[in-house]
Amino acid sequence: MGTVLLVFLVLVVILVITTVAKSVTVVRQAEAAVIERLGRYQRTAEPGLTFLVPFIDRIRERVALWEQVVSFPPQPVITRDNLTVSIDTVVYYQVTEPRNAVYEISDYINGVQQLTTTTLRDVVGGMSLEEALTSRETINTGLRRALDDATGPWGLRVVRVELKAIDPPPSIQDSMEKQMRADREKRAMILTAEGHREASVTEAQGNKQAAILNAEGAKQSAILEAEADRQSRMLRAQGERAARFYQAQGQAKAIEKVFAAIKAGKPTPELLAYQYLQTLPQMAQGDANKMWVVPSDFGKALEGFTRMLGAPGEDGVFRFQPSPVDDETAAKRAGDHDEDVADWFDTRTDPEIAAAVAKAEAIATQGVSGDAAERSSTVPGNPTSNGGAAHRAAE
Repeated sequence: MGTVLLVFLVLVVILVITTVAKSVTVVRQAEAAVIERLGRYQRTAEPGLTFLVPFIDRIRERVALWEQVVSFPPQPVITRDNLTVSIDTVVYYQVTEPRNAVYEISDYINGVQQLTTTTLRDVVGGMSLEEALTSRETINTGLRRALDDATGPWGLRVVRVELKAIDPPPSIQDSMEKQMRADREKRAMILTAEGHREASVTEAQGNKQAAILNAEGAKQSAILEAEADRQSRMLRAQGERAARFYQAQGQAKAIEKVFAAIKAGKPTPELLAYQYLQTLPQMAQGDANKMWVVPSDFGKALEGFTRMLGAPGEDGVFRFQPSPVDDETAAKRAGDHDEDVADWFDTRTDPEIAAAVAKAEAIATQGVSGDAAERSSTVPGNPTSNGGAAHRAAE
């Protein structure tokens, strides 16, 4: 009897524990539990502790409420230009109504996959291959809208749809690669040609600038040479003019000195006649003189010359009568230098001529510049030029 009672108590305890375990459940965060009572939907349990009626209520399914990602295998799609491409898709979705996800469709993941395939063929079928390859964003947007509208009754919300890959047939890929290679070669040839053209233009511009600079330098050099030649000729002419002037003055002074010396020496008519006779042979010298004739009135000339320089004495003979000499002439000796010719024997260079030569040398050695101001300063005839200043200094 005691054993039977013990067994009964154990069974009662097990029944109580089982009943408590079935009446209490925990729903995790971001999950929802669909609860049925006697096979009929009763309610949707939220995350946390949930109480159930033992042996009457049961959890039909636990539904994840977080955003889920499902990748579908490649699907063959025919484009508008009758080319078959293989497209991989990725769908991001979230369950918003756990009851509809459980009762409105048996397998919503499979339903999303099939719906994605049909919608993708519908969207891509209206595009060409080139449009499909370059319009991923358009395809993604169209798929998301179509899937969101279709899965709304299922309690799902399609967040976004992405195309992982669009693979055309191998023959099309080979043709596309050849086209891309040809385009790259074309662009490379165009860029090379443009580079050669720009290099030629740049080189031509450089040659042009070099020719201009060379011409400008030749022009400046010719101007400087002409200016230097003009100034040198002017200075040489001025020097020759001064030399001739000084030579004439010297000859005049020499004649004056000789004449003063003759007057100071008081020569006799006999000496003058003797000098005259010594001069006659010199007059006959020369390659063109073949014969020399003594004038018939030679004696009369001597007599007139004597009468001009002399005076008759008591015996009737003409003797030299010197001209009256002033005290200043008598005081001067033949070798003395007058004050007006004292600077003739100065060998120092004229400061004005030295300054003019220095300026001309500075202009000749000055570097040629391309600016207009310096060009205008070297143009002949310009009153502000260095050549004009040198010319004025030389004058």
